[in-house]
Amino acid sequence: MRPLSEQDIRASFINCSKGEAKRLSIPRDLDERPWGDLDFLGWRDPGAPDRSYLATEHAGRLIGVTLRFPSSQRGFLHRSMCSLCLTTHPGSGVSLMTARKAGAAGREGNSVGVYMCTDLACSLYVRGKKVPEAGGRFEESLTTEEQIARTVGNLSSFLDTLFV
Repeated sequence: MRPLSEQDIRASFINCSKGEAKRLSIPRDLDERPWGDLDFLGWRDPGAPDRSYLATEHAGRLIGVTLRFPSSQRGFLHRSMCSLCLTTHPGSGVSLMTARKAGAAGREGNSVGVYMCTDLACSLYVRGKKVPEAGGRFEESLTTEEQIARTVGNLSSFLDTLFV
């Protein structure tokens, strides 16, 4: 992924108003992010524990998406799998992230959801740069590049649903 500026990120949001995009929390460490290892920039809002955001290239342009997830915690023995990167996590390591649809459908309250790593570090899990706590990644016959392509494809499929 190419490095992004705060201005790039704020201008990219498709499922919130310009005013909301102007007010949302942007990571302060953009210069320190491992851009070469990211398929998307994902972050949680420190001021709103039920909100997170992601920005990525999709269909030839940068798009940003606001996401919400429930704050309820699951038991440690419960395990879930991220539908983007297929990493398993215990407890609340995977959350159902919901996003308002873009345009009129979103203004009418329509939304879609996807189960994602709660910390939004899918890119790092796939590359082996981050290890899930007490979770894991299944041993696969796919190469790392093929797993990255699958993760990007899964994200792209989710993003496509925001426009339908």
